[in-house]
Amino acid sequence: MFQAGPAPFKPAVAHGALRDGLNLSRGMRVGLFGGSFNPPHSGHLHVAETARIRLGLDKVVWLVSPQNPLKSAAETATLAQRMAWVRDLAPGPDMIVSDVETRIHTQWTIDTLRLLKARYPGVHFVWVMGSDNLMGFHHWKGWTDIARLMPMAVIARPGSILGSRFAPTSTFFADRRVPASRAPVLAEMDAPAWVYLTAPLNPQSSTAIRKAAAQPQTP
Repeated sequence: MFQAGPAPFKPAVAHGALRDGLNLSRGMRVGLFGGSFNPPHSGHLHVAETARIRLGLDKVVWLVSPQNPLKSAAETATLAQRMAWVRDLAPGPDMIVSDVETRIHTQWTIDTLRLLKARYPGVHFVWVMGSDNLMGFHHWKGWTDIARLMPMAVIARPGSILGSRFAPTSTFFADRRVPASRAPVLAEMDAPAWVYLTAPLNPQSSTAIRKAAAQPQTP
């Protein structure tokens, strides 16, 4: 989902035939939150909930990627397992867990977002990510296109607060950053527009969880 690739987007199914289960309506404010979620944890939920509350979102869609090409498939749980984990972590009508990337056979975020924008005209989408992802965002395929496609909300995460503020994306779109006080209207702004939101930090990370699970258990 996250890195460059030369292949153009060719959806596997027509927009009208894609059964994505999102049930989005014109006028809704919807956050799109993508990742491997291997495994998901309270830090992910913190990002999603902060965005939902501060941006006044109707829904947050967790886009569970089939396989992040930057990471080893051997170290990645199955898509079904990861989706089940997310559903357990983030239940309720405000959170939607989606495998749309698997359905359209694409791993590039820009392609997924273009399809959703075309499929749901009138829905106000916002791309949501933690500040740790912002630091490497300029390596993603079509990163400037993503920023120009829909507004973005960046939620502060431990270990990346200072670095993310000076990340290439932050610098490139410095004049399109809006103050946190305007977060409630971000979803209706013309892209590119982005906001950086601080909140009480949650220290959990998928990497730390996997490392802890791999440690041998002492008797």
